[in-house]
Amino acid sequence: MSRIRSAAAAVAHLDRRTFLAATAATGATAGLGLAFGPGSGSADATQPATAGAAGRRVVQAPAAPSTAGTTLETFSAAQGATGYRRLADGPAWTREVRTEITGAKGGREDRRTALASFVQLTDLHLTDVQHPMRYEFLRSGRAGAWRPHEALTIAGVASLIERINGLRGGPATGAPLSFVMTTGDNTDNNAKIELDWFLAAMNGGRITPNTGDPRHYEGVQNSGLKEFWHPEDALRDADKKLGFPRIDGFLKAALRTVNSPGLRLPWYSTIGNHDDLAGGVYSLGHTYYADFATGKRKLEIIPADDAERLFKGTRVGDDPKGVQMKALLDAHAKDMRTVTPDERRAPFTQTEYLAAHLAPAATGPGPVGHGYTKDNLEQGTLYYSFRVSENVIGISLDTTDPGGHYTGSLGTAQLRWLERTLKAHKDDYVIVFSHHYSRSLDNMNRDPGRPGEARHGGDEVVALFQRHPKVLAWINGHSHKNEITPRGTFWEITTASHVDFPQLARVFEVVDNHDGTISLFTTLIESAAPHRTDFSDLSQTGLAALYRELSFNAPGASQKLAGDATDRNTELLLRKP
Repeated sequence: MSRIRSAAAAVAHLDRRTFLAATAATGATAGLGLAFGPGSGSADATQPATAGAAGRRVVQAPAAPSTAGTTLETFSAAQGATGYRRLADGPAWTREVRTEITGAKGGREDRRTALASFVQLTDLHLTDVQHPMRYEFLRSGRAGAWRPHEALTIAGVASLIERINGLRGGPATGAPLSFVMTTGDNTDNNAKIELDWFLAAMNGGRITPNTGDPRHYEGVQNSGLKEFWHPEDALRDADKKLGFPRIDGFLKAALRTVNSPGLRLPWYSTIGNHDDLAGGVYSLGHTYYADFATGKRKLEIIPADDAERLFKGTRVGDDPKGVQMKALLDAHAKDMRTVTPDERRAPFTQTEYLAAHLAPAATGPGPVGHGYTKDNLEQGTLYYSFRVSENVIGISLDTTDPGGHYTGSLGTAQLRWLERTLKAHKDDYVIVFSHHYSRSLDNMNRDPGRPGEARHGGDEVVALFQRHPKVLAWINGHSHKNEITPRGTFWEITTASHVDFPQLARVFEVVDNHDGTISLFTTLIESAAPHRTDFSDLSQTGLAALYRELSFNAPGASQKLAGDATDRNTELLLRKP
């Protein structure tokens, strides 16, 4: 059995049964998966994506499959071989068929029925770049500790949302997209203002990505320190030595109000370590962190040896409570820059994260709570299940560890809930979402709120899914890299971030081939911003294009995050259980 073959010619078609089911379904309990929108957020409830009079369902018929707006059409490509490299339209990425779990049978493209079609976003890292608790000061020892493009995260996500809104359906089947799931690290600094920006971006609205002094930027890009790119200054900084441009007006433009169109599809939310921990790492005392985050002191640089020592400690996880970090901040108190305090930078708790999603003003295209319910708020849990389609459910996990460190795990209560949920849905196909991927679930730090509860790692979770053959896929992020791994009975699919290059999201289509197999189609998309940039174009679209190009050129950035061809646009075959 061949592992992989090209699928360029295998364009999927919807059969007549699918079309009739899609156009005839009028309620939340009839028809095939194609005919259904996502659930209301409570387990197993269904909610129409569009409702007419008396709640009658208005169903979108399948469109002809189209690769427009996807990496099957084109992908940003770097020009030249050295120095700062400009981007331009590049060759498309092919679709690869993967048969490690089961073989592909001929003629399946003429028999297919779509069961589900949706989009995954991950690792948006919407960033307040003037936040006092950013770890830019590590750049003295690690070039990748700070990103030159971070000030443009809001413009970048608005352009990505524009791309999703422009998709005409699933690129492989034409099936209508029914929802969007974001798999964590929606914010970067666990700051309330970033959470506000995230919700406004997803639901639509005006966002001014500026904190502190509303008249002046107060961050590392006008610090005079050569370790950072100063776009508006003649300073010969480290990044300009690598070819980074001088762009007059960049900082003013980066802090200008952005208009997000908001998603037209219902969307669901999953929490990541950057949403839950200081800098995605530390379980710092809430009072200490809040005082520093909202205060007037900002550390911008430290000696390289100190930076390397702290970085190594962070990587091995020997300081989950941030004792070393607090000691370092105290030691460098006299070296800090004075900035304008801002209460909006305060950290949010898990309860505040839930409450913000459940607020009526944050409903947007729905559902209320974006997966989270009042039960989550009352019980202090951040995991849930929801109805994807008639015979498919989704499960969103909370893999962050409140005990600290950027890797994750599951507490016993959540693992038992997961076991019960899988048993209760033995007749449904299951799609699982989480922030962490299986290999990164190795953090056994105890949850301070549940000190007697054991933690459980990735191997245990994989084994659980393998005991339930209707689990089709585990979809996640965290690594910022595309990677697709066969797990015997299901596929684990990890998607690259939208902050590091390549800035991507992924479209999923689940189809029954009516030959004893199921196919999962995965298709990567970039934002709607043009691949070519113009340094004089500081419009919202121009900044989104620049966001991508700067991310490609960021010092210390890995050029392997796109993964191999078999981790990108794929058809993943499964045995039908």
